[in-house]
Amino acid sequence: MGISVVHQELKLVDSLTVMENVFLGRYVCNKMGLVDWKLMRERAIKLLERLKVPIDPETNVGRLSVAQKQIVEICKALSYNAEVIIMDEPSATLTDSELDLLFDILRSLKAEGVTIIYISHRLEEVFKLTDMVTVFRDGRHINTQPTSDVTKQKLIQMMVGRELGTDYPEPADSLGEVVLEVNNLNRGRLLKDISFNVRKGEILGIAGLVGAGRTEMARAVFGADKDVTGDVLLYGKKINIRNVSDAIAHRIALVPEDRKRDGLVLGMKVSHNISLVNMDRISKNKLLDENLEYDLAWKYIDMLRIVTPDESRATINLSGGNQQKVVLAKWLNSDAEVLIVDEPTRGIDVGAKAEIYNILRSLANEGKAILMISSELPEIIGVCDRVIVMHEGRVTGEVMRREFSQERIMELAIR
Repeated sequence: MGISVVHQELKLVDSLTVMENVFLGRYVCNKMGLVDWKLMRERAIKLLERLKVPIDPETNVGRLSVAQKQIVEICKALSYNAEVIIMDEPSATLTDSELDLLFDILRSLKAEGVTIIYISHRLEEVFKLTDMVTVFRDGRHINTQPTSDVTKQKLIQMMVGRELGTDYPEPADSLGEVVLEVNNLNRGRLLKDISFNVRKGEILGIAGLVGAGRTEMARAVFGADKDVTGDVLLYGKKINIRNVSDAIAHRIALVPEDRKRDGLVLGMKVSHNISLVNMDRISKNKLLDENLEYDLAWKYIDMLRIVTPDESRATINLSGGNQQKVVLAKWLNSDAEVLIVDEPTRGIDVGAKAEIYNILRSLANEGKAILMISSELPEIIGVCDRVIVMHEGRVTGEVMRREFSQERIMELAIR
């Protein structure tokens, strides 16, 4: 029986083309044993057309967006004509329209007799797509039963081992002064005259479809990309952010979209990751003081309820939710006043999501100014105090909390 896996962590080679990645390690050859590039291109085109995605098969994967890379990964799995396809969080980077296409493909495969094992933390997907649902918790099988026999609340209870209260924390009662102000931020064709502000105690949501420029905006404010123009003001005073070090010095932090690649050194201990951006705090005479590092690590392990046997555990061995908490701990250790979080709950379970929401609200209540980028509209509506919406590198509108609705935000997102 053929089995294909679509991994949560993309198994692609950026330096190779789309079609080379789709047929990686088993290139399409002619009768003489030579690679038949024309035939391989034709087969890649058919797979891409099956997904209804207009990607040139000869494009280098490194030039694609995260969402497009996910589509290529799915094409690779489909190319095996497997009888069983295991999909691990395949929708994590997809827009609603891309997700609808994926679901159509999965239903078509199901009708052809293909078995789909679909791993997801998004409960709406579970109820929309599956026939049977299996819950694992802490490495143990909890239950398997028909999806139609399970309620959302029951499923959550099985996943976290307890009943959760409300999904989202209470919004801010009042907001303080403007902490961060951005005026006329530009970066080539990616960002066009972006202006906004965020106040002390506020969680400002950044909404929009994949490719809207949300991550590019976050990286520009954080000094992670070059060729950026515009003004950034902190407490009304213009600051110059030429690079990431400047941003950190001004107490601006970025929890990146891809925590495994950009937010953590996975092979390092939890304690090392937490202390990484503020080594002065755990050093004496420029030498690392292990006792100080130990105390610092446990301060944040306790504060954020990071589940780890000890501070010396390699971060790669933690769950996704706990890895995300380590990233947050690292930036809290930097004394950040502005915290930009890009897709903070991507790929983590519903219980960990609730904890992340509460942590962000707690930080806002302490006076932090928080920008939260999310592709999940219920999350944006449930967590944020105000939302700005982006489309094709521009801000297309602002939505106040009293006006929140998925329809209003989507209307601005597709302008």
